[in-house]
Order: sequence, then C-alpha cells, then structure tokens
Amino acid sequence: MTLATRFAPSPTGALHLGSLVAALGSYLIIKRAGGEWHVRIDDLDTPRCVPGAAESILRALEQIGLHWDGPVVYQSDRAAAYQAALATLEARGALYPCACTRKEVARAAQRSGGAGLIYPGTCRNGLPPGRQGRALRVSTVGSAITLNDGAAGRIECRLNEEIGDFIVRRSDGLFAYHLACVVDDAEAGFSHIIRGRDLLACTPPQIHLQRLLDLPQPRYHHLPLALNAAGKKLSKQTHAPPIDPQHPVPAMVQALQLLGLDPPVTLTRTATSAGLIAWGLQALADAPMLTLGNGPSEDRPQHAWEP
Repeated sequence: MTLATRFAPSPTGALHLGSLVAALGSYLIIKRAGGEWHVRIDDLDTPRCVPGAAESILRALEQIGLHWDGPVVYQSDRAAAYQAALATLEARGALYPCACTRKEVARAAQRSGGAGLIYPGTCRNGLPPGRQGRALRVSTVGSAITLNDGAAGRIECRLNEEIGDFIVRRSDGLFAYHLACVVDDAEAGFSHIIRGRDLLACTPPQIHLQRLLDLPQPRYHHLPLALNAAGKKLSKQTHAPPIDPQHPVPAMVQALQLLGLDPPVTLTRTATSAGLIAWGLQALADAPMLTLGNGPSEDRPQHAWEP
C-alpha cells in the first residue's frame, strides 16, 4: 500500500490555526515518511458551507507552501458512492430507520459518551406505532473496537455502550460524516488518517463501518488541538481568526509548537513558510510521537472517552 494521508477541511470558513495544525502535522508526518499528502473538501453539510470558503482554504494552503498530490476531491460529487455503501449496509442487515428527533433522543438518552448523547436504541427493533423513519442508523450491538492510535495509545470501545447506534443518513437526506469519510478514505487508498484529537471519538464508529463494508482499516494518528483562552478548541464556531496567508510565519510557528516541535528563535526571526516546513521535516527525526511507526506501546493506559 502506498503511504498516503489527507487533509479534509469543511468549507465553513477560512483556514485558521486549528486547521493549520491538522494540515501542517499531517503534511510533515507523511512527507517525512516519503508518502503522499492529499486534500479533500468535506462539503456534505451544505447548510454550514460558506460560499467561497473552499477556494479560500486551497489558496491559503498553496501560499503557505503545503502543496497536495493529485486532484482535490469534493464530497459533494460523491453521492453515488455513498448510496452504494448504504445499499450494502442494508443488504447485510446493519441498517434501520429511526423516527427519533434530537429532542426525543436527548430525553431518552441515559448518558453521554465520547461522541455525545448515547442513542438508547429506541427504533432498533422497529418503528414506534404511527411513526415514520427520518434517519438511517447503523446497529452497533455486540461491536467492540480496539486500536492503537499513534498518539493516544491503545483504545478500546464497546460501541453500543459508549457511542450507540449512529446515523449514516440524516433526517434531511444528507449523508453523514462517518459514512462519507470511510467510503472516501478507502477508495483513495489512504494508509494513514492523521487528523485532530477532536475526531478521536469518530474512529471506532468508522472502523465499525469499515468492517461492515469489507474495507481496509488505515492506521490512525490524532494530533494535538489548538485551544482558545477559555480552553475551547479553535474553530469557526469559537470565532477562530483566519490565517493571513501573506504572513503565515507566526501561525506556522504556533502550529509547530503545538505539534511538539519548537523552532529556534534564530530561525523564526528570518524564516519563510518554506523554511519552516523544511525545518519541520528535519525536526521530525527527534519527535517519535510524530512518526508513522506502530504508535505508543500497547501497555499504555486505555484512553478514557471524554464527552
């Protein structure tokens, strides 16, 4: 298998420090290993997509010097592949319609897990009388996932108890993130998924889908997050300021530091973005947590899911 990974931003706004950490981290790790770095635009959630944001992100990456391999893939062009995956799940008895609204799930859920409220399986054995299916869920009964993340260590997850049956087609008809992500990653043949720590809880459901669809399981590495002064993840929702692609060095220095790489002051005073990328590639030789090895030892403590 070719070494390859991807940076997959959602076009809900401009490139900011949080997304730069994911872009730069994934780029440095895969390029240091001699692999390919691809870009995919995850634009399925059309109500949240901002016109022109995808083009803005791509321009910023180019100006910074993070050049991708191959064509940019847009999830909005991939509906046929997602529909085919749904048909396979249905044929294998893994899908069921769900009539529950968000409010109903919130009232019925007994607890929260790493991905939010845990769906109690209300519609798993049939729709309530007089109700129609709004969304499609995948059953997780009896599914246990174990993986060794490149940064978080050994992870064990009993899906039904810790995540619950999750949605693969939303009530508005849009395909859900887990399904689209798994289908696209497999078709592209990515050997590694290198992304932000906030997506760690997405990994067990996605591995569950890979197994149901007979798709290969890539290795995973979840990078540190950029946080604001309140300790919240930097994102469009928390009003993260956009990166200035004309003057990206300060943001790139911050991103490198968040990745555990600390460029010397003598470099940062005169550095260009290209110079920082070159320095980062060389510095990875001394950063074992940012390599494509087998990840931390299997005897590390089990990861605790966080709501």
